[in-house]
Amino acid sequence: MRGLGRAMFVAILLLIAGTLNVIYGIAAISEAHFFTDAGSHYVFSSLNTWGWVTLILGVIEIAAGFSLFSGNVFGRVIGITAASLGAIGALLSVGGAYPFWSLGIFALCVICIHGLVVYGEDDEVAKA
Repeated sequence: MRGLGRAMFVAILLLIAGTLNVIYGIAAISEAHFFTDAGSHYVFSSLNTWGWVTLILGVIEIAAGFSLFSGNVFGRVIGITAASLGAIGALLSVGGAYPFWSLGIFALCVICIHGLVVYGEDDEVAKA
């Protein structure tokens, strides 16, 4: 089957990103000073809200990664969704402190989306 290696690569990336997002989400919910100083202001909501969003996204990424390992379509759909949200988030943070890191994350998200979209195509369709 075409793209099996890419799908497994994406599954591993989703599991790693999901685990990190769960850790970052828990740290943000507990308002750890790892992320910000006490006097910071947020344009949209608070650190606690962003922690919940990050935690939920991390759980979705972990579910998509395990589903991709078993070959389910659910993993592809949720994986594409999670990678798309990650790409949008990376583009939104290009103006931050680490712009090249954000561009690298954006590139990885695009590679993940491509790998999940072409997974399962017949070789004859790919040649045409």
